[in-house]
Amino acid sequence: MDKQNKVPIFDTLLGHAKRNVTSFHTPGHKNGKGIDPVLKEVTGDGLYKFDVTVFDEVDSLHDPVGPIKKAEELMAQAYGVKHSLFLVNGTSVGNIAMFLSACDPGDSIIVSRSSHKSIMGGIILSGVWPIWLQPTIDQNLDIIFNSTYEEIKQALEMYPEARAVFLTSPTYNGVATEVKKIADLCHRKGKILLVDEAHGPHLKFNDKLPMSAVDAGADLCVQSTHKILSALSQGSVLHHNSKLVDINRVKKIVSMLQTTSPQYLTLASIDLARRQAVLHGKEMFDKVIEAAEWARKEINEKISNMRCLTKADIKDRNFDLDLTKLTINVTKTGLSGYEVDEILAKKYNIQVDCSDTFNLIAIMGIGSDMEDVQKLVSALKEISKKYKGTQKNWILKIPSLATEMVMTPREVFLSHDIKKIPLAKSVGHVSAQVLTPYPPGIPVVIPGERISKEICDYLVEMASKGIRISGQEGDVLKMVKVFAN
Repeated sequence: MDKQNKVPIFDTLLGHAKRNVTSFHTPGHKNGKGIDPVLKEVTGDGLYKFDVTVFDEVDSLHDPVGPIKKAEELMAQAYGVKHSLFLVNGTSVGNIAMFLSACDPGDSIIVSRSSHKSIMGGIILSGVWPIWLQPTIDQNLDIIFNSTYEEIKQALEMYPEARAVFLTSPTYNGVATEVKKIADLCHRKGKILLVDEAHGPHLKFNDKLPMSAVDAGADLCVQSTHKILSALSQGSVLHHNSKLVDINRVKKIVSMLQTTSPQYLTLASIDLARRQAVLHGKEMFDKVIEAAEWARKEINEKISNMRCLTKADIKDRNFDLDLTKLTINVTKTGLSGYEVDEILAKKYNIQVDCSDTFNLIAIMGIGSDMEDVQKLVSALKEISKKYKGTQKNWILKIPSLATEMVMTPREVFLSHDIKKIPLAKSVGHVSAQVLTPYPPGIPVVIPGERISKEICDYLVEMASKGIRISGQEGDVLKMVKVFAN
């Protein structure tokens, strides 16, 4: 634990800043002297002495031998894994790196359609065949559940050729799946388990929270250190703990994907966030959980037309809940989550992380406190009294997505044989784009899939209702891109 007191990147940058070096290297602002005065007035001077480039003293992210190497080793020790690699392009680049590290072109991988949009980049760049799992929609809770142990087991029995399994746990709603059972299953069958744990870098540090994927046995796991811990935006970590994936391949791929001009302040903040979580994470998250549980109880007991997701709501599905996430269903107010989100932002200066037709999702982090949730709950109480409309007859639905994969997404993405045709005439054609209605935020068309009549009819219906389809070109979805075979 004594070693975890150290922050080698931050200490190195601080020592460099104190020396007042005359700079003839990038960046061009030269320790802040060239920064626009308007910006400097807000930030102060000290920040810019931490904004350096690669040289021996501060080490290289692409070939670390000094403070960055030491910081990554401390991170690996903190999480109990073999290796940890710092990421300055966020967890998105970590997801892509996991696909490229675990799979060869032509391999197949089991993955849920509700995964983060960055996994499509991983699928395209790695050239794999995705075996899509359709997420389960709970019409009572109005949320989407990710893959269960039984679903993964069935998929592996049906597709024994799959090289790897990709999970997202916890989800945006804080729902964590049975990662330990899934990891054990994968390893019995010689499969690689990849986990997007973007929303779970804190799970390791408090026993009131679900088990982290690093403890559950994931081969590769990526975490957004900036989402819940105190790192700056884009600061993430890729953990390696595998006998099946070569760490040297992982390092080579991560280096290929990341900038050669990393933001050292971001690197230092990852270093500091690790120390803070190890030394003080338990007590800090005890307070965060206490505040979140107060808010959850207050909403469920005192706001009749709103409901906050609880552990009890999902225990029958063998899921666990990250208590620091507040998923608040607002449909009984007669408003959508989007509308309540807008009211909170404009009238109360409260920002939630995201919203959908049914819910608000308020993400708490290591900096959240009781005062924050009291403001949120107070605002929700006022909104609930003002808006008591009839609950809308909204339904969270998606069509059957058991479509035929004709080509790999990579083949279609790289092809120049693409044409646009009317959506209504797209049945039977091979899609050349991703189309994702919001809600529910699940792609219904993916490059390489044959468009079925059910999916075509569904998209036509969504477009007729004015629902925004992510990936569409133009204000209304009328034309779609297909492979011109």
